[in-house]
Amino acid sequence: MAGSFIQTLTMVDVATGWTECLPLLTREGSLVVEAINRAQGLFPWLLRGVDFDNDSAFMNDVVVPWCREQKLEVTRSRAYKKNDQAFVEQKNGAVVRRLMGYGRFDGVETVRVMGRLYAAARLYVNFFQPSFKLKEKRREGAKVIKRYHPPSTPYERALAHPKVTAAVKKRLRDQYRSLDPVGLLAEIRATQDELGNRVDRRAGQARCLQTAHASTAPTPAATFAKTLGKMVTAGEPRATHRRTRRPYKTRVRMPSKLDPHITAIEGWLAEQPQLTALAIVSRLNEKHPEEFGTRQHSIVQRLLRALRRRAAQQLVAEEPLGDTPTAAPSPGVVDGSGYVGPDPPTAPLVEQAGKATWRSRSADIGSSSAMAPPG
Repeated sequence: MAGSFIQTLTMVDVATGWTECLPLLTREGSLVVEAINRAQGLFPWLLRGVDFDNDSAFMNDVVVPWCREQKLEVTRSRAYKKNDQAFVEQKNGAVVRRLMGYGRFDGVETVRVMGRLYAAARLYVNFFQPSFKLKEKRREGAKVIKRYHPPSTPYERALAHPKVTAAVKKRLRDQYRSLDPVGLLAEIRATQDELGNRVDRRAGQARCLQTAHASTAPTPAATFAKTLGKMVTAGEPRATHRRTRRPYKTRVRMPSKLDPHITAIEGWLAEQPQLTALAIVSRLNEKHPEEFGTRQHSIVQRLLRALRRRAAQQLVAEEPLGDTPTAAPSPGVVDGSGYVGPDPPTAPLVEQAGKATWRSRSADIGSSSAMAPPG
């Protein structure tokens, strides 16, 4: 995140979901002002107010005074909250990240390519990509129940909104009839390939030049439409998407100074299962004072834990549970009034060696074994 790189300014209309994305070469208040001024010409209606998040790129002495000069009501979201703009945050994931991926871009030429991508994407998203819009939300205890309107595009919501004028609706209908969704998608894919060549420095200069040269010739819309279904089913890897995470190398176990003494430690535990790590360290210190001391307490603890876990697994595998006879249900209600045993189940426990018994019924709660935890 250090240094200067290209960022995206995302503006979303709350009523219709109309989304406009503009690239910013650097984080600067004057560029934010130019982008908002440009967005005023992209939105089909006039801007009445802007609601910023708490970023310093917006809340400064350049952007806020300019908005007030333009008669734009300035409001801010919840202070000191990370997810402070829910309408914009969801578009950053559904639109910006899906289009741009997670690479880092910089340079003036890259800004021009991103401008081409957003110019095609704004028409495709606002006119042809439906989305859900929240209708109501209520809480029942700890459960939140949400209801949504039927999915529709921002263009359809604008036509159905009563506050949008008839002239704006007519202009939107004329623009909708002149658009080709397949052609827009082909332009989006071509600019994505070009951006992928700019961000992927590990693929080699030859591959970048070859793909960049191939992307300069636009693919006809009919040819691109024939490859849509095949490329999706084959798992089309888009150039701007995040690369697959490479698995970590297998960690090689380094030799431990306890390896020659594991057999002796297992013999000590077989004779005295209650031995602790400190007792084992003291025995090793007596035999090998130059190798073992109090600093080896932690590695002996880890070894002791592993040996006891292994012994417990072997004990469970060698002694499977037998068929436990199931007692017949006693008559009566669930409060125990129908119990006809020698003593009620709530009788006091009688402690014995390794057993917890009632006077005539017993239940095994465990016995000391070779791997019992230290007392």
